[in-house]
Amino acid sequence: MTAADHDDLRDAVRSFLQARSSSAAVRHVMETPTGYDERVWRQLAGEMGLVGIAVPEEFGGAGAGMRELAVVLEEMGAALLCSPFFATVVLAAHALLTSGDRDAMVKLLSRLVDGSTTATLILNDGLGTWDPGSVTLVARKGPEGFLVSGRAPMVLDGHTADVLLLAARTEAGLSLFAVESTATGLQREPLASLDRTRRIAALGFDDVPADLIGADGAAAAGLARTSDLALVALAAEQVGAAQRCLDMAVGYAKTRIQFGRPIGSFQAVKHQCADMLVAVEGARSAAMHAAEAADAPDNAELPIAASVAKMACSDAFLQAALGNMHVHGGIGFTWEHDAHLYVRRAKASQLMFGSPDMHAQRLADLTTT
Repeated sequence: MTAADHDDLRDAVRSFLQARSSSAAVRHVMETPTGYDERVWRQLAGEMGLVGIAVPEEFGGAGAGMRELAVVLEEMGAALLCSPFFATVVLAAHALLTSGDRDAMVKLLSRLVDGSTTATLILNDGLGTWDPGSVTLVARKGPEGFLVSGRAPMVLDGHTADVLLLAARTEAGLSLFAVESTATGLQREPLASLDRTRRIAALGFDDVPADLIGADGAAAAGLARTSDLALVALAAEQVGAAQRCLDMAVGYAKTRIQFGRPIGSFQAVKHQCADMLVAVEGARSAAMHAAEAADAPDNAELPIAASVAKMACSDAFLQAALGNMHVHGGIGFTWEHDAHLYVRRAKASQLMFGSPDMHAQRLADLTTT
């Protein structure tokens, strides 16, 4: 897509979210049992065609890349959209696409693209590291196929996903499996979390029937790439949310009158907004570079670019969210004001898929070996 195409895409998504993900809508939906509006989800898939944006055309999608997906995620981050979009479109769809299993792609991707099915990916040990080497679920081969056992303590949208893609260890090594939500032996427990706009759940597996995706023991490379793509996607979302926080702070600073003049005329407020702007623009550059690296044919720069983007965007979003709250003063700390929703999302996103400190260590390892 050209830059003009990206602008058109951004305008379309922003207009849709202004109508469907207002502050009032977010506050209503985040308190529902599912944590998302099924009608809006169907519209994202059908009317907007966004659920299949990064899925190749041969599987019913639009065939766009990470740069186009990043545009969508920026707007969703700005609107704090409550949706299984990230779990389904970023995690599950890319896990399928990187698996190399064409039969599984044909079978499952069409269900995701048309919005009839939501999905997620389980690839963590409860520490948020998203390291394929720390997978603790195990799968053994029974008379009628594989059976998965173990516990996944924090699964994005795990309480509602229709299909669970998961990494588990077999005798052959790390493998990818698909589990239907109706499978016997599966337990799901919704968890209370800091960020109510994004739900997580604890899942238990007691000899749960699972379908192998790809070759047994050959999932490590695909899951590692999926992990990096998740970092890039999250960075884009963080940039969108950080920009919204900056816009909120500047807008308030221009209109809030104190001592007979707008508070934006005071040096301390000016400096805080300027610092926020520098952080957001730096994060935007890191996120854009990571998206370009994800779309590059060889992907050689992706691991480093993904971790850099995660670090920069996590810090910038938290700085912007806290800065917005401070500029608003006392009202920004109240439940009634949206500033605290962004602070909660910022802190939760900072720890999601590994903290900035974890990625600093990863960068050190990647650049010194």
